[in-house]
Amino acid sequence: MLKETFSVMRDLPRVREIITVMVRHGLGNLVHRLGLAKGLERGADLLHLPGDHGIEALEPPVRVRRALEELGPTFIKLGQVFATRVDVFPPEWIAEFEKLQSNVPSLPFAQILPELTEILGCDPHDVFTELDPSPIGSASIAQVHRARLKDGRDVVLKLRRPGITAKIEADLRILAHIAGLMEFEFPETRRYQPRKIAEEFTRSLRRELNLSSEARNQERFAQNFAGSTEIHIPQLHWAYTSERLNVQEWIGGVAGNDLGTVDAAGLDRRVLAARGADAVLKMVLIDGYFHADPHPGNVKYLPDNQIAFLDFGMVGRLPHPRRDQIVDLLAALAERDEHAILAVLLEWTGEVIVDEEKLAADIAEFMFNYENLPLKDIRFGALLGDIASLMREHEITLPADLTLLFKALVTLEGLGRQLDPDFQMVPHLTPFVREVILARFQPKALYKKGKDGLYEAFHLVAGLPRDIGKLIKQARRGNLRVDLDLKRLDRFGSQLAKSANRLTMGIVTGALIIGSSIVMTVKSGPMLFGLPAFGFLGFLIAFFNTVWLVFSIWVSGKDER
Repeated sequence: MLKETFSVMRDLPRVREIITVMVRHGLGNLVHRLGLAKGLERGADLLHLPGDHGIEALEPPVRVRRALEELGPTFIKLGQVFATRVDVFPPEWIAEFEKLQSNVPSLPFAQILPELTEILGCDPHDVFTELDPSPIGSASIAQVHRARLKDGRDVVLKLRRPGITAKIEADLRILAHIAGLMEFEFPETRRYQPRKIAEEFTRSLRRELNLSSEARNQERFAQNFAGSTEIHIPQLHWAYTSERLNVQEWIGGVAGNDLGTVDAAGLDRRVLAARGADAVLKMVLIDGYFHADPHPGNVKYLPDNQIAFLDFGMVGRLPHPRRDQIVDLLAALAERDEHAILAVLLEWTGEVIVDEEKLAADIAEFMFNYENLPLKDIRFGALLGDIASLMREHEITLPADLTLLFKALVTLEGLGRQLDPDFQMVPHLTPFVREVILARFQPKALYKKGKDGLYEAFHLVAGLPRDIGKLIKQARRGNLRVDLDLKRLDRFGSQLAKSANRLTMGIVTGALIIGSSIVMTVKSGPMLFGLPAFGFLGFLIAFFNTVWLVFSIWVSGKDER
């Protein structure tokens, strides 16, 4: 607790800065709901800062995007992660998050030269015969310079910005705090697990800060495409690569977004689009390890229609079970198999309770839109968007390892269409899906699956006595707990309360009738209409009670029908 207190105190200036930016962009209500200004000096004043009336007239997605841009690298990266959550945010929000770019003004070379000297442990000019002080790229985490080794090979130096780590770590601590507040203050966000998202984002960003981690990603892709004449992965120079510096082969060629030069160089756009699609689909469905951001800025086109992939800071991993689910979903979409689609989506629901009948009906309606559409005419990005909308409507959260995949496939289709307006993703998917499905029924795969199943069954049976022993011990200690999740439990409780009320009213009515009958036999006391007053009033109350009971039972019977 003491450590957390000191951490919060250390980050107070940054918290104040975040609050100021959010209020300026018309997000003061969110700050107030989260209680971010509590404990800050003049915190209430911050919530009443004058906002920009022009910004307040903008739509919420635009205001949030602008606030993220102003808050800097960590929040820009967070917005880029949000752009992959098509299962959480509607299309208009995704469109705004996709506009977030981490390009920032470059640092003067004189400012980063001491950092480079410290990393190399010597004067950089002792390692490089040429070192261009003008950067060829500048982002929020690193900037890139060209250089030449003493053996004449051209390389690029990706150097982490000095001091960036401390600022990002402070932002990550604040984001973790905000995620906890969101789960507490906004119960509707709990199904999205804000804390878990913050933890995953923290791990991802720390990996991106570590440039040697990016280098290991790059090396793995090089191994997966070893011997390929169509795909090129830049060679690494590990002797100079570290956590703060990545040195790799310089790739010339044509930039992915320079289509005019592509045509002038005599490259075939259709071939490039096909090879790029096949390469990424191989990464996803065969290797289970894919480039998560294959946009035009991260590819270069080389002679003989060869493609070079760049920037491996953002990668996705798909274990075998998840790949099987993806293949099953793609095969079901190709065959218009509604039941198979439902089965895959139910696997993704986890512990969330879903109305299966409504989900099945919505899937049937969704598939009806594609019923008479030839496979070659299906726009894959639109198809994934419809699936994401379906999941969002039923509050199904996409598993974390699939968010990057959906984003990568949509980006890939956009890259293909940029090169070839007639590009279609589905025809490229079909051979890979067929290959994976056929591989499942190979003798080696069947043997492995059977062996794994027997192994799991053996461990389940072998561990049964231990598990039973644990249950008995917990029961003896009084710690045995059974969690029941009953649907419509609230309705059941309400019905029980109504029944108890009717029963009580019936007993009271019966007592009134008996008591009034006895009073009627007594000739003394006040009289009303020639009858004992208390007996008459008792019968009158019993009459109204009886009418209420009959009416209540009648209404209840109609509701049940």
